[in-house]
Amino acid sequence: MKLYGDFSSQAEIDAQYNASLRVADPAAEMAHYAAAAGLARQRLQCRLDLRYGATLDETLDIFPAAQPRAPVFVFLHGGYWRALGAKDFSGVALGLQARGITTVVVNYALCPKVTLEEITRQCRAAVAWTLRHIGDHGGDPARVAVGGHSAGGHLSAMCLLTDWAGDYGLPADPLRAALLVSGLFDLAPLRWSYLQPVIQLDDGLIRRQSPLLQVRRCATPALIAWGADESSEFARQSTAFGTAWRAAGNTHEQLALPGCHHFSAIHGFEQAQSPLVDWLAHQLGAA
Repeated sequence: MKLYGDFSSQAEIDAQYNASLRVADPAAEMAHYAAAAGLARQRLQCRLDLRYGATLDETLDIFPAAQPRAPVFVFLHGGYWRALGAKDFSGVALGLQARGITTVVVNYALCPKVTLEEITRQCRAAVAWTLRHIGDHGGDPARVAVGGHSAGGHLSAMCLLTDWAGDYGLPADPLRAALLVSGLFDLAPLRWSYLQPVIQLDDGLIRRQSPLLQVRRCATPALIAWGADESSEFARQSTAFGTAWRAAGNTHEQLALPGCHHFSAIHGFEQAQSPLVDWLAHQLGAA
């Protein structure tokens, strides 16, 4: 019996989607994030724990660029919707701030405390807050990009697929660019994975929350990236979404990051000169 695609067992699916199984020292990967995050909060100007919503988890951290009216990148973190938080990913601001980009790192509630749909709602609310209020923090609301890693790639794609005009009274496509790294765009295989007891997927949730099934015409250009050393399923997730994005008439580029696994795929955000930061700076008209 096939659970999903060619996979017949949870062990086969977990081997593809449990990224910790593919690195020598998962704790060292988390330590890298923590060290970069601490360095960013020590070195860079930051405004922490600003509220974008009513619940305690709905906060964000802003790392302003030095110049006024700077372009803005909203980062949505990973952790399979059930782990980590904004403070673990302050380090993404290191390379961006050096290129004159203001960085907004979003915190959100986690499963099983809330559902995946509530997490999506919170991230959309954070982006809407940024579009409306970033001018008060030195940013340019006309040059806002969204992006994220792993689960944050999924959430960023769901932001692209938002009815911004109907639900928020904003322009239909208010975002200048999207940068999706190692995202999850087809949630169906995760129903049969080690994550299921926490994220609780069912047919309806998979249908409503799989970006691959929701693609629409969108004016926002996207870079869809993943680590070249990631599993074949992570590569498939990105290439399948890229194909669907282009088929809908949208603009996108794809990039397999050489020498990168799932955790190191976002290290480029820490470097002023990297393929990720270069692409984002070009799209936002930054230095």
